[in-house]
Amino acid sequence: MDKSAKIYVAGHHGLVGSAIWNNLKERGYNNLVGRSHKELDLLDPIAVKKFFDEEQPDAVILAAAHVEGIMANLQYRADFIYQNLQIQQNVIGESFRHGVKKLLFLGSTCIYPREAPQPMKEEVLLTSPLEYTNEPYAIAKIAGLKMCESFNLQYGTNYIAVMPTNLYGPNDNFHLENSHVLPAMIRKIYLAKCLNEGDWEAVRKDINLRPVSVMRNGEKFVVDGTSDEKDITEVLAHYGIAAEAVTLWGTGKPMREFLWSEEMADASVHVLLNVDFKQTYDA
Repeated sequence: MDKSAKIYVAGHHGLVGSAIWNNLKERGYNNLVGRSHKELDLLDPIAVKKFFDEEQPDAVILAAAHVEGIMANLQYRADFIYQNLQIQQNVIGESFRHGVKKLLFLGSTCIYPREAPQPMKEEVLLTSPLEYTNEPYAIAKIAGLKMCESFNLQYGTNYIAVMPTNLYGPNDNFHLENSHVLPAMIRKIYLAKCLNEGDWEAVRKDINLRPVSVMRNGEKFVVDGTSDEKDITEVLAHYGIAAEAVTLWGTGKPMREFLWSEEMADASVHVLLNVDFKQTYDA
């Protein structure tokens, strides 16, 4: 793509979006457009249309999504399917209506069946049941993938869908309940290390950035950097974080491979800049 092309990165403050933004900048693409959630609510079709009317981007990277960990996926199933479908409908739809030349849609490996043979191949998509815990999110992402495919087939557009594997890195969500596995583990180990070394300044700095809460007598009890050491210690212990050890909950089975967000960003940008979907699809 031409270095002067206007590229809209939806979700440019997030884990993958920010890495892609920085990757494009390093490659000399400086005509980038991004909006925070406060500036542009992607759930609002009128606001999204107005944005596209004003900016007229040449290319779009759809890295914005409603994303959290297993606990949140189980508890807020309606939010995950509704919000992601709405974001995709608005951004992909306005991209088509405004003649966007190229669109890159980021999905998720959870679109593949729960019992898919390893390593997973594209042809196993929609061949058997999905993992139930994140089924609504997966269905939304499958819809986005099929939406891109359908526009390509019917209108000859150049919309590409890529499926990142599990990611972690800068600008990740480090919430102790709602984040993904790796960032939660990293934060637990870091806080336990700080407690073990008596580095309360580091502990307070961390929980000041991301306050931690538990339920006490039916009410939410929150600790931050200004809280008493005893209260902080008790709340962190609830999440298995102590000076003596870190307690992790899981199945006991080994985790599969993971990628740094920078690697995913590099791969995503490579696809955006070098892959012509129509050529690969015909091949």
